[in-house]
Order: sequence, then structure tokens, then C-alpha cells
Amino acid sequence: MNSRALKTVFMGTPEFAVASLDAIVKSRHSVAAVVTVPDKPAGRGKKLRPSPVKVYALEHDIPVLQPEKLKDEAFVKALQSFEADVFVVVAFRMLPEKVWSIPPKGTFNLHASLLPQYRGAAPINHAIMNGETKSGVTTFFIDKQIDTGKIIMQLEVPLYAEDTAGDLHDRLMEAGAGLVLETLDAIAEGSVREIPQEQLIKEGEQLKAAPKIFREDCRIDWNKSAYSIVNKIRGLSPYPAAFTELKDDKGKILTMKIYRARRGKSFDEDKIKAGTVFTDGESRLGVAAADAMVEIEELQLQGKKRMSVKAFLNGYRNPEKLKIEGL
Repeated sequence: MNSRALKTVFMGTPEFAVASLDAIVKSRHSVAAVVTVPDKPAGRGKKLRPSPVKVYALEHDIPVLQPEKLKDEAFVKALQSFEADVFVVVAFRMLPEKVWSIPPKGTFNLHASLLPQYRGAAPINHAIMNGETKSGVTTFFIDKQIDTGKIIMQLEVPLYAEDTAGDLHDRLMEAGAGLVLETLDAIAEGSVREIPQEQLIKEGEQLKAAPKIFREDCRIDWNKSAYSIVNKIRGLSPYPAAFTELKDDKGKILTMKIYRARRGKSFDEDKIKAGTVFTDGESRLGVAAADAMVEIEELQLQGKKRMSVKAFLNGYRNPEKLKIEGL
């Protein structure tokens, strides 16, 4: 059985990918180069900021490639020159075939869901927004379609009722790093058993998608159930964050991001209008959903920092006059 160390090229961008890169660097396998996005302007000064993966690579003296276009001939030739056995992709862009077909042992991707469920750009967010009780990570060989390649390995991870997207992100990040190493070892040993995703779809099972999230997707519809609204808040916290628009006692419209909330008491929906704001002015701020109160616990008002509801109410005048805009 051949279990030699593999030479890899790692492709990724955000913090989520750094854990997997670090795991490979500390393993018997090697990283010949890192591919990540070009530096982007950020902050008030619009200074160019490198991706977390680039920062890690530079700290560990790993060559970095930052192509504008993945089909660029110079980039493709540079990749070929590293003579890597396998490419590892974690939270990067869709690769053209002329890139993923380069290494002799293939290119595999780590995806933050139990495929074939939650294909797409935002699997962590959508799993929580849909009220799932489990999640997980999957490695699969990349093919011509997005997130449809043959599965190599999967690891189930519990999803708890209090979890935010940030909580699940961190757990999947660590689980994923371990799965990436297991996958590399299996490829090195020649023991991979590829499973077509179609074989994992049960009869009658509906596949749930995980498309990219835009700003308007984050707006709270208070006519929905309290359960679905709380799940939406959890699934979008801490980023990009669910929001609602409030009108203050002077008629000014303010955006409020909500990071934590819980389902409060049920009520007779015929007697309380969805979107009605309730507060005791001290420690409680709630908004009526279709069937129950949504008790806000952590928020950020436009122009202010993130804070607890108690801190917000301590410093805000006339909170009892706040109204949801548009109702």
C-alpha cells in the first residue's frame, strides 16, 4: 500500500480555510503553493488587505498566487510547474476544468454541509435558517458542476438550538480540517471509495439549496412565525446579520441589526398585530411575530456598536415609541 506524503497546492480565501491549510502544513504532507484572491481595499483608508489564507502563507514562507482570472495561461503554467499530486480547495471560487484537471490525483473540495444537501455558497447560514438539527462537512472530487462531484468522506456535526452561524462556522472549521487530512491520507494510500451523490439521495427527498445571501435576504418579515424569525437571526449572526427598520419618535428611520433573540410567549394573533414593538424600558425589547413574541437579546442600532438589549435600553430615550417601519 502506497502511503507516501503528498505534495499539494492549497486554494482558499477566508478564515474558515486557514484551519485546513494549517492542518496540512503540520502534517506529513506538504504545501507547495497557495492560491487565493487578490488583495482587496478595506476600511476607511481603503488600504489593500490580504486574505486570511495569504497572511498565513506569508507567515510560513509558502509561495502565493493571486490570479485575477483562473484561466490565465501564466497562472495555469505556474500551477503546473509545482508538480503537485493533488489540489485542495476550501472556500474558494469555482475552478475551470483546465485548473482542476492538472494534478494526477485530482482536485478535491471541502464543503460545509452534508452533500448533496445545501449545495451553494452559504451552507452554514441556510442550514440554521431552515431549523436543521445537524450539519457536517464533506470532501468531494471537483467536476464540471458546482458541488456535485463524487464524495470522498463526510463527517456529521450536531447543530444545537442556540447555535448561530458563527458558532457552527467554528465547529465545522475544525471538523473540516481533520477531514481534509483524512482525505489526503486516503488518497495517498489509494483507499478512496468515491460515492456518486445521487446514491445518497433518498426516495422522495427534497434537496435544499444554499445560494449566496444578499442584503434584502436579511430583512426580517415580522409576519412570519417567531420560530422562523429566530432561526433567521441565528443563521445570519454575526454576518451579514438579520435586520429590521425602526421609526423613532421623531420619524427618523433607523436600521437595527439583531444578533441574538429567542422565542417568547405565544399570543392570540387576532389581538396583536405582527411588528408591534414591546418594551419595559429596562431589560426587555420584543417584537410581535405572527404567532408569538420575538425577544431580542443582542442588537446593533445604526451608527452604534453591538450591545445587549439592557445596555441599549439604558442609553436610549423613549424606546417605547419605537415602531417597525412599514407597518
